[in-house]
Amino acid sequence: MGDLLEVGRIGRAHGIKGDVFVDLTTDRTERVAVGSKLYTRGRWLLITASARSTDRWRVHFEGIDDRSAAEALTGAVVSAEPIDDPDVLWIHQLFGCSVVEVDGTPRGQCVSVVENPAADLLELDSGALVPVTFVTSVANGVITVDPPEGLFELFEG
Repeated sequence: MGDLLEVGRIGRAHGIKGDVFVDLTTDRTERVAVGSKLYTRGRWLLITASARSTDRWRVHFEGIDDRSAAEALTGAVVSAEPIDDPDVLWIHQLFGCSVVEVDGTPRGQCVSVVENPAADLLELDSGALVPVTFVTSVANGVITVDPPEGLFELFEG
């Protein structure tokens, strides 16, 4: 189960038939689509009904058919398998990758991705911060970047 991604958290129960609210931590709403499975507390839960409710989702899981069972899930973190979409750059794929410039200059290893209003930033083990807008490719554990002149000079002593 080590390759699962955290995608949300189960909130309070809704009604008496086992529905719960789910707050997603992802923008991928297919995570709560009917037929999807979420993993929590050592088991997979199959979604049999789902409806948007303002900024969260009202969800019914197979086998969770009363309020008591639903309340037992309150606060549980839910995870799911990664989505295979070759056109999307996934944050979890960046951690631990080597970072090199397009000319081959090594710049370190990605240790974190920092959320930023303008563009998320790759945080390197050197302390350098590189906006993801400068990423040109990610392949075989290597992130290739094309930063503006002088970006890395800010972090060199």
